[in-house]
Amino acid sequence: MKKTLLAAIFGVIPALTLAHGVLAEQPIGIVIHGGAGTINKAQMSASQQQAYETALTAAIEQGYAVLQQGGSSLDAVTRAVIVLEDSPLFNAGKGAVYTFDESHELDASIMQGQDRNAGAVAGVTTIKNPILLARAVMEQSEHVMLAGTGAEAFADTLKLVRVPNNYYNTEFRYDALKRAKQALSPQPHQAKMPFDPAWRMGTVGAVAIDKQGNLAAATSTGGMTAKRYGRIGDAPVIGAGNFADNSSCAVSATGHGEYFIRYQVASDICARAKYQGKTAAVAAAEVISELATVGGTGGVIVVDPAGNLSWAFNTEGMYRAMLGSKTPLKVEIFNDKTAD
Repeated sequence: MKKTLLAAIFGVIPALTLAHGVLAEQPIGIVIHGGAGTINKAQMSASQQQAYETALTAAIEQGYAVLQQGGSSLDAVTRAVIVLEDSPLFNAGKGAVYTFDESHELDASIMQGQDRNAGAVAGVTTIKNPILLARAVMEQSEHVMLAGTGAEAFADTLKLVRVPNNYYNTEFRYDALKRAKQALSPQPHQAKMPFDPAWRMGTVGAVAIDKQGNLAAATSTGGMTAKRYGRIGDAPVIGAGNFADNSSCAVSATGHGEYFIRYQVASDICARAKYQGKTAAVAAAEVISELATVGGTGGVIVVDPAGNLSWAFNTEGMYRAMLGSKTPLKVEIFNDKTAD
């Protein structure tokens, strides 16, 4: 009877766990990324590096503040991604790359781990913060993914902020488009032609665990420089560029989307943790290493149900940061450091 009563008491306090006979607080934490790729330390000025580190710090601190105040992991990843979407430094939201036709098409997805509910949008062109629309699809529709003008019409029913497509214009991204077009000359890009690695990187994302032990993941991107024909990458594809399941892990990915879709990178990492008994960090390192052997480049950020935060990537760098109740703040860009 006594044991039954204790079990009932502890069962209604999800933010606490029993460890070594004493109540221990549920760990909280968040990891973010701002894209992976050909990030060369020698070619980045000190002021540029500082700008990226400042933006990453702002995003992770705002997301972590949500967790500290008892907010959900879903709210935390949403907040962090909005900060990154609003920065022109990253390929998402304001800093989205140009399509071949000199416009912008954005994708995003979000997922919560307690019930694997998810939402995504693809190919939207006038949504200020695509992650908010992805979340609306999850919470206020019966669907998982909406695309293009239909997704934007749905946004209008919710009064989400719309912007003209030129809101995303930046000189830096336009210069990148011109270089891409020049490299593709004299023949315009065709779907079968390979892209330079520098054109296919760039996504933002966040994963988190809250005081209730719930996991969440969010990913947002402007896609691939000079993309055509309505190309969609892995960012809005659940299981490829985004995944969350309380029984295994939460993952947000960045990289060459075609490979992340084909190899279902995000869900594969969580499946290895769940069914093979590996830590999420080990599973992530394995998958990203194996991906490199078939030509897939990029990286992931990960959080597991115990609040362990990690990342893995096979590129020269990945804009990234982590912060948790048992993990001090880390803000890193290049591959000369590793996370525990």
